[in-house]
Amino acid sequence: MIKAVAMSHSVAMSHASLISEGRKSAGRMLIIVTSILLAAIAIFQILDASGVITFGLTDWRPTLYAYVVWAVSVGISQVMMRGEAGHKALFLLPALLFTIALVIFPTVFGFYIAFSEWNLSSFDGQKFNGLDNLRTLYHDTYFWNALRNMTFYVASVMLQYALAFGLALLLNADIRARKFFRVAFLLPFMLSPVAVSWMIGKSLMEFRFGPLAGLARHLGWDNPAFFATPWIARFSILALDAWVWLPFMIILILAGLQAMPKDIQEAAKVDGAAGWTSFWHITFPLMLPVSVTTIVLRIIFQLKLADIVINTTSGGPGGATDTVSSFIFREYRDRSNVGYGTMAAEVYLIIIIIFITILLNLVGRFMRREAAQ
Repeated sequence: MIKAVAMSHSVAMSHASLISEGRKSAGRMLIIVTSILLAAIAIFQILDASGVITFGLTDWRPTLYAYVVWAVSVGISQVMMRGEAGHKALFLLPALLFTIALVIFPTVFGFYIAFSEWNLSSFDGQKFNGLDNLRTLYHDTYFWNALRNMTFYVASVMLQYALAFGLALLLNADIRARKFFRVAFLLPFMLSPVAVSWMIGKSLMEFRFGPLAGLARHLGWDNPAFFATPWIARFSILALDAWVWLPFMIILILAGLQAMPKDIQEAAKVDGAAGWTSFWHITFPLMLPVSVTTIVLRIIFQLKLADIVINTTSGGPGGATDTVSSFIFREYRDRSNVGYGTMAAEVYLIIIIIFITILLNLVGRFMRREAAQ
């Protein structure tokens, strides 16, 4: 197998060496010219849309056409410069170009919108306003309140992980109706968060006629308003969100528990390790990779929390349950403030990238330290 790989590599190198320098130079020149053309057209359109120059362009089709030409030239230049290896690279180019078109370009275009004043309810249209949106965002108490709420929601992931681990241990144990309980615990994950917010948040937890409110009155709570008091409303949103996403964490942890080596557990029983001792010294250390993956994925999903908040409380009372995503949603829907909402979204994206990068670095160091021990 190794010999075959080495032979194919040597064949590819020999094909590349057969390509003339003139052909390679032509390929490099092609991609340089089309890249300059794409950049020039994009900058020209940005200046035209910002009002710096006036050329009367009505849409972004010239930039789109230039991107298509650039994409085709990238494929041609790869074949011209690399020969057989260039033909193989053509199979990867669609994924790369797709990512550029649907991820990188919208992000860059979002930064362009973020530095403009663009309110859909105004007749003035889009106007470049420099750093005004960023200054307004810096002094916006509602945005910082939503960011603080997100800190609370993200921190709650550890509690959700503990609950999910306990439930996964129960579902992994030899109990009656185990298959039934596994399916029952997975049902919330099959529902849309929007449906959950309406069925439970708007119906079961409704103040006047909701069954849960009626049960709370029967148990002695005179004013069972789940979404009227800030802290109660925040915990109610957290309960709804956890009910939807706990099955996701249970699935991952349960899969890790079932993949654990049975001989290690049996050896621990023979040595007298059982109950808490077996869990803390054997089960939990072996489950660390799965646990870390589960927590990181859950944090990523938690950072996007919006739909339950939007449909249940709209961020109230007084912004107590607001998230950054629901704040951005209101800027678009209620205030039609595209420029300011996009600035908030871009700043939140940068915060998420920094946070996830730091988190992954800390997780990597922790896992390396555990492996060394």
